Amino acid sequence: MATAEELRLEDISIALDGRELIAVDAAIAPGEVLTVMGPSGSGKSTLIAYMAGFLDPVFSARGRVLAGEVELTALPAEARRSGILFQDPLLFPHLSVLDNIAIAVPQSVSSRRERHEIAQAALDRVDLAGFGNRDPDTLSGGQKARVALQRVMVSQPRLLLLDEPFSKLDTALRGQVRTMVFEHARAAGLPVVLVTHDGADADAAGGRIIEVGAQ
Repeated sequence: MATAEELRLEDISIALDGRELIAVDAAIAPGEVLTVMGPSGSGKSTLIAYMAGFLDPVFSARGRVLAGEVELTALPAEARRSGILFQDPLLFPHLSVLDNIAIAVPQSVSSRRERHEIAQAALDRVDLAGFGNRDPDTLSGGQKARVALQRVMVSQPRLLLLDEPFSKLDTALRGQVRTMVFEHARAAGLPVVLVTHDGADADAAGGRIIEVGAQ
């Protein structure tokens, strides 16, 4: 995996009907987390959408997102290499667990055998070595979260965007998955943006916190 670079959010502002929802100007070093925290419905997820390139046109936005010297906001969504985890793991039900990961391996790896070897190594890293042929629907919530994370990691992302990916997990599992995600991001040297309404998520992430939607 290529060495990750500093992520810069330069003078970003996102508004709806003329009302500013998000204003961010920040630099996130490789392995660090910026947390955007606010109540449900405050618009914090619009930042993730803007960074990844799929912001609904009903919103107006300005500002630049740069990974090193690459301006991501000047690229189409598919070229930005943004790794994203959502509230739901969004595994493909028609694919095996192994193929759910293999499908995310960059197209530069053309050999099916090599793609499967990469996917198998990813499963091994999260203690799911014997799960490759399983139907994703047979996995527990924690197992699905591990597969979703490894699918993102094998895609060789420039950055990691977390859109409340822990919110549907029970308390005990939430802590385990949260630790796993942050440890993998640090190990890969990825800059991370987390949006959440849970203070425990922000505490676990460390780093700067930006609060939005406060009354």
